[in-house]
Amino acid sequence: MSFTSAQWIGDRKRKTTGRQPSPFLRKSFLLRGPVRKATLHWTALGVADLHLNGQKIGQDFLMPGWSDYRKRTQTISTDVTKLLRPGPNRIGAILGDGWYCGYLYCKRERNFYGKHPQLLARLEVELPNGQRMAVVTDRTWELRNGPILSADLYNGETYDARKEISGWCDPVSTIRGWRRADLFPQYRGILQPKANEPVRVTQTLPTRKITRPAPGVYVFDFGQNLSGLCRLRIQGRRGQTVTLKFSEMLQADGNVYRENLRTALATDTYVCRGGGTEDYIPHFTFHGFRYVEVTGLTRPPSKSLLTALVLHTDMKPTGRFRCSKPILNRLNQNIRWGQRGNFLDLPTDCPQRDERLGWTGDAQVFIGTAAFHYDVRNFFRKWTTDLRDGQRPDGAYPDVAPDVLGRLGPAQFGNAGWADAGVICPWKIYWHYGDRKILEENYPAMVRWIEYQRKTSQNLIRPRTAYGDWLAIDAVTPQNAPVPCDLVGTAYFAHSTDLMARIAGVLGQKKDQNRFRNLHSQIVSAFQKAYVTPDGRVVGHCQTAYLLALGFDLLPTRLRAAAFQHLVDLISARNDHLTTGFLGTPLLCPVLTRFGRTDLAYRLLFQEDYPSWLYPIKNGATTMWERWNSYTKEHGFGDVNMNSFNHYAYGAVGEWMYSVIGGIRPLAPGFKKILFAPEPGGGLTEAATSLQTTQGLASCRWRLHDRLFTVDLSVPDGVRATLKMPGGKSRTLNPGQNRQATRI
Repeated sequence: MSFTSAQWIGDRKRKTTGRQPSPFLRKSFLLRGPVRKATLHWTALGVADLHLNGQKIGQDFLMPGWSDYRKRTQTISTDVTKLLRPGPNRIGAILGDGWYCGYLYCKRERNFYGKHPQLLARLEVELPNGQRMAVVTDRTWELRNGPILSADLYNGETYDARKEISGWCDPVSTIRGWRRADLFPQYRGILQPKANEPVRVTQTLPTRKITRPAPGVYVFDFGQNLSGLCRLRIQGRRGQTVTLKFSEMLQADGNVYRENLRTALATDTYVCRGGGTEDYIPHFTFHGFRYVEVTGLTRPPSKSLLTALVLHTDMKPTGRFRCSKPILNRLNQNIRWGQRGNFLDLPTDCPQRDERLGWTGDAQVFIGTAAFHYDVRNFFRKWTTDLRDGQRPDGAYPDVAPDVLGRLGPAQFGNAGWADAGVICPWKIYWHYGDRKILEENYPAMVRWIEYQRKTSQNLIRPRTAYGDWLAIDAVTPQNAPVPCDLVGTAYFAHSTDLMARIAGVLGQKKDQNRFRNLHSQIVSAFQKAYVTPDGRVVGHCQTAYLLALGFDLLPTRLRAAAFQHLVDLISARNDHLTTGFLGTPLLCPVLTRFGRTDLAYRLLFQEDYPSWLYPIKNGATTMWERWNSYTKEHGFGDVNMNSFNHYAYGAVGEWMYSVIGGIRPLAPGFKKILFAPEPGGGLTEAATSLQTTQGLASCRWRLHDRLFTVDLSVPDGVRATLKMPGGKSRTLNPGQNRQATRI
């Protein structure tokens, strides 16, 4: 892709503080005949909507997306042949602040990367006679403001329809008030084609219910917490102002609960032009919400006033799960909705408050579940590039990618369970899809991370890191869980080094493979010496301490049974409830199954009182919560300073649901070998799971009736598959449809 002769353009006179309007840009050009082919190459520092001859190009939002603009920005190429015509033509763009110069993080700061949104574009046109011409961004473009008075990702958008520029990008429009666009210096980063799918509206939801908690205040309920926008359809008088305030929950009096948004205003404002039905969809923002408070109406509204537009990266769905227990199906839906709400160009922690950052710890614990729901190869390939861009020269990965916290100090780098995403995520993508490319791209960075840990450890014991088992039940503060932070760090050091030995083997790096194997063995020995007693007790003596030790194979064989019994006793002491946080929870059910206690995993999964996966559902949750106690009947809403109702980390249990209840497990990268091993329990009488793998559709459906266990399977062509029936022996399966039955 070439941007030859193109220059960065925008509005230099635009103020850099407070709310500022979105610049409109346009350029007229003449085509003296039909077009054989036309391609538009463009990018922006900020976000942009591109238009050609009065039509928006594509249905994408917030393009070209977020990257670390200090290192690179993404480019878009689109075939626009059908939008051109002989004679006058006009290309245009609307610019938004986006992540480049809008508000970022909770410090109420903007202009993190730069002060002005900018556009770079080149339209390449090929004529039937073989001649070529190009239209590029330069000082011949025109500039003016329009109806978008402000647009911010956190704060929302203000749109005054009275200021609309009718036909602003039509080829023959003669509207006045334009001036020359301003030029900006050449961008010094890398221009790189966008690697992941665009953000799009993937679903619309109608209003379920309208309430009126106060005079002139109407609350719209869409029945589902989501990430996206609202389409407003209204007939109003000229100058009438309608305000939409977004929230995830309601207060007891029926008003919207917005305290957990912190400084994010999450408000869209529309000023009517008058004279008929008006449709409005915001351009450059998004919200996390189930409820919308509407004020400024002159009459009671109908449900058609607002429609919710579900917005996220347009990934291809791949996996399905259902079972005989409706509340577990609801949990699966909550996990999927949590992913949809937070996979918006990158894996964010939450879509509603003044944060929405690519937290690494959340991503690495959830990635296995994410890869079941959707094809996330391109999504994580792009995000691991952001992760590499944020890595320090000494090898420490950042807490978030793109990195916006690093300037707060060195404590925002190299934290156990978070920085380890740099190794875990590429490995998980390789294992799920069988594509070595992501390993090759990240290998040098992963090697530097392991070396950083080795150099900064004391006798291979990691120093205290920032987060520990984040938000564990017994944590004094979010990061101060019963499991010591240095134990967490050393456990993850061992785990990442073990994965690096495997990765080096896949890539044919034999010397590195041996080096990492030896280092892993030494770390395990150091872990056992520092944290394990002769009777199998692990320092911290809490659920997560044993889960890390058992889940990452850090114990000698002779002590595993004793350590596992300590874990079971700790669970029993809590009346079969979990006490784990972000890092312990994903290991809980898998470790119990691995050591023969799937029955206990089911008991934990099906608990309905606090703390449990199902407790939020009993309290109306439609997505995963950040805290086990984001809301409780006894105490109401949790800590207002950090309390998201759309946070996917605890949804990591989905991976266990699909592989153990659903019974589909890969035995080789890319599902070239599959183990079908469903394990019934918890009173379930049937389950059906399917996954579109890179080899084809794999599915497993089982029923249990009068102790007769029947399973129907679909094996993709060319796949070596094995079936392990409950309590029975393993058998080899042929490709195609298979049915087996046994009494249990």
